[in-house]
Amino acid sequence: MTALVAPHGGRLVDLQVAAAEATALRAEAARLPSLQLSDRAVCDLELLASGGFSPLERFMSRADHDRVVGEMRLAGGALFPIPVTLPVEPGAAGLRLDGRVALRDSRNDLLAVMTVEEIYEWDWRPVAGEVFGTLDARHPLVAEMQRWGRLNVSGRLQQLQPPARHDFRDLRLTPAETRARLAALGRANVVAFQTRNPLHRVHEELTKRAVAGADGVLLLHPSVGMTKPGDVDHYTRVRGYKALAEKYYESDRIVLALLPLAMRMAGPREALWHALIRRNHGANHFIVGRDHASPGVDSAGRPFYGPYDAQELVAKHRDELGVRMVPFSELVYLPDEDRYEEISRVSAATRTASISGTQVREQYLNQGRPLPAWFTRPEVAEILAETYPPRHRQGVCVWFTGLSGSGKSTTADALTVLLLECGRQVTLLDGDVVRTHLSKGLGFSREDRDTNIRRIGFVAAEIVRHGGLALCAAVSPYRATRDECRAMVGADRFVEVFVDTPLDVCEARDSKGLYAKARRGELRGFTGIDDPYEAPAAAELTLDTVSHSVADNARRVLDELRRRGFVR
Repeated sequence: MTALVAPHGGRLVDLQVAAAEATALRAEAARLPSLQLSDRAVCDLELLASGGFSPLERFMSRADHDRVVGEMRLAGGALFPIPVTLPVEPGAAGLRLDGRVALRDSRNDLLAVMTVEEIYEWDWRPVAGEVFGTLDARHPLVAEMQRWGRLNVSGRLQQLQPPARHDFRDLRLTPAETRARLAALGRANVVAFQTRNPLHRVHEELTKRAVAGADGVLLLHPSVGMTKPGDVDHYTRVRGYKALAEKYYESDRIVLALLPLAMRMAGPREALWHALIRRNHGANHFIVGRDHASPGVDSAGRPFYGPYDAQELVAKHRDELGVRMVPFSELVYLPDEDRYEEISRVSAATRTASISGTQVREQYLNQGRPLPAWFTRPEVAEILAETYPPRHRQGVCVWFTGLSGSGKSTTADALTVLLLECGRQVTLLDGDVVRTHLSKGLGFSREDRDTNIRRIGFVAAEIVRHGGLALCAAVSPYRATRDECRAMVGADRFVEVFVDTPLDVCEARDSKGLYAKARRGELRGFTGIDDPYEAPAAAELTLDTVSHSVADNARRVLDELRRRGFVR
């Protein structure tokens, strides 16, 4: 392989305010209206300011946004496949054209000042359709976008300080710092590897082959901003990367640096974006995996993207981007020879007998067995075992949805007892708990009901993240909001149970007379009467409470949890 462009070069955007100006700007910012940024916007601001998104130097204007969505190019023609915007709600305090606003993080720490040059409306539907190729709310970003503000704001940015990052400080390198580290190693070619997962032996083998083929240096560049819900946390992953980099790679052939990227899981477009970002960090080769940056499957169980779409898109723009696409070849371990080989070069029998990384985790870590040495290095296996308990000790959310009176809470109550009997600790989030502790002060508008469901989803996600079992019993009438909760928890930790009870049966069971009040018009927006219920498109389980008893239905859910390994 030969270099396409000279690495470590090219102009980088730098939005950091000079020290001489910072004091006066801070004093001004104290008097300005403030915008509190989401975690995603904080990550985006950090990469905008450091030059990671060069040539982009601001949250996108309408012209940039529209052309990126439609053509994958900024208004000036430069290749850029993902919209990077700052959405706000109409009427955001103090926002006005030609005014200035302080940008702050969730802790209210001052990060930057923006001069507001444009405020414009946007619609999530064309963005979802063009950028993500789907309107399916099973895609985590499609679900998330629907609750973003309906206006985007853009203008000149002046960064006063990057976000506070207290972990792995020696690895948090800006694009300029990364380029300098790479240049010091004196190699013409740099091969970047994007990962949001632990590094296993097959990744190690692949990266070493790519570096040898390019006669270059590896930029091991994991994303440690927002990744896919349910991913192994970045603290665990980075500990593993450090162990591998220090012991199993030549020190003059690797640079490990962390990327504070808020991923979009946009498949092919995301892969192209990743390549552009790594070019800004000094790379001219980029390894693209099979089904790169995919969120998994849609509501119909189909993959959102084709397995090689990402590789094809990056390869198509190779010359313009100045980055060569290195395909992630599928490798299989040959135990008799203690080596890896490309799967296309081995016999059909060997291919059939091979095992994927996901299957290894299912068969080993999830069952409390140590990972095999051929799959991962012992140092990484030990780190993963510390933070990756057996499946029956991992968190999961069971989400009961259905009409009021369908039997959600009754079934959840029965299931709670069965789970306790099996040794699992359970948190039940049903109507009474939610009304007392989470939804106090909320009304019955669609907005308030969505807020209520998101609050339940947030609490459930925290319970699951800490290894607990959350049972949520809520009408949750809107499919997109339920899918948003699925994304918060993580798709592989979310079991949606549709309690499919006919409306007339629910009305007959209604001891509180809520349906009767709704029929008389005393309750407005009551689900099933004057507000529609959106049944799940693909629930993991559907329960019939007319023909089956509460005990039978609770057992069915327990059996599903057993089948998935969440109960012994």
